[in-house]
Amino acid sequence: MKRLLGLMVCGLLLLSCEEKVKPTVVPLSSTELPSQESWNSTVVFSDSAHLKATLWSGYIAVFSARQLTELHDSVRVDFYDDQQRHSSLLTARRGVVHDATRDLEAYENVLVVSDSGTTLRTERLFWNNATRRIHTDAFVDIRSPQEHIMGHGMESDQGLKHYKIFRVTGQAVTNE
Repeated sequence: MKRLLGLMVCGLLLLSCEEKVKPTVVPLSSTELPSQESWNSTVVFSDSAHLKATLWSGYIAVFSARQLTELHDSVRVDFYDDQQRHSSLLTARRGVVHDATRDLEAYENVLVVSDSGTTLRTERLFWNNATRRIHTDAFVDIRSPQEHIMGHGMESDQGLKHYKIFRVTGQAVTNE
């Protein structure tokens, strides 16, 4: 009886063994993998010890081979004027920094709030590091203490003091 029970247990063990399935391995090139990653990090943009901007992102992936840095999980950029005074704040869901020029592209729920009270909402915005100017060809909604204006395409200084909308589509309402 014990011998029969022992044979049955051995038989069950042999039948329950199976060959493990090996996972599929997909080869990736070095341009597809980040060379550096960081979470909840801050990057400082400066030139000759003059502060231009500080960037914070929930996730940063640096792709050295492509000279590109991807920003995910929330982006926050504080901009500073020539006297290194805070001029505006940009927030977005994601973005890209071009490492060679340090230019920034911001995407999804982009909001720029200037220290003077002007706000800009759009889905896509570009910041030129050399000129400290922003521009987009996407729909924009700009509100200031004096007006509310909408349109497609715009360019401005990063502090939203002098902006130009290319194709106005909404009614401009002034509070004068």
